[in-house]
Amino acid sequence: MSKTTVNDASTESGPERAADTPRTVGGSRAFALLMVITGAAGLLAAWVITIDKNKILEAKAVGKTFTPGCSVNPIVSCGSVMESKQAAVFGFPNPMLGLICYGIVICVGMSLLTRARFPRWYWLTFNFGTLFGVCFVTWLQFQSLYRINALCLWCSLAWVATITMFWYVTSFNVRNDFLPAPGWLKRFLGEFTWVVPVTHCGVIAMLILTRWGSQLWA
Repeated sequence: MSKTTVNDASTESGPERAADTPRTVGGSRAFALLMVITGAAGLLAAWVITIDKNKILEAKAVGKTFTPGCSVNPIVSCGSVMESKQAAVFGFPNPMLGLICYGIVICVGMSLLTRARFPRWYWLTFNFGTLFGVCFVTWLQFQSLYRINALCLWCSLAWVATITMFWYVTSFNVRNDFLPAPGWLKRFLGEFTWVVPVTHCGVIAMLILTRWGSQLWA
């Protein structure tokens, strides 16, 4: 098994940094690209959902019905999810929040590609944002599986993107001592960070299969 390629390290250390100056850290090119890719994936999902939601509303206004392209059967039904009350938790469509937040992730990734460095408070704030994101999508997963009883493929893409960025940002902070953690955990994340998001997404996939099974392709 090869080692994970998304490694990061502080870009300022030793005598180059004054004792009273906060330590700033930049990410590797691989980590930066991961932020850009996951942010872009989430942004794409939010954009498509926003467009389809608008088309649904426009069709309703003239007494017609619009069916999103990703609605393939009663279970894989993006339209059912988009029209649910859970699709506007904060009083506006959830994808609008995604358009902003995923855009921020892309900006962070692009900044890291230019060798930008950020202090501890910045990384912890970014980590908190991804934590909010993964908690929110976990709630949406529960609602989708056990309340709405339908699955949106574009939502699923956003789930995977959010889960991946959260675990890699958390790993980054642990390995750079921004979050307290035992040595064995730092060593594990130094080589096998990819195991955590893969396992997380695998659990969700198993829940989906357990909930619907062959109905997904019916």
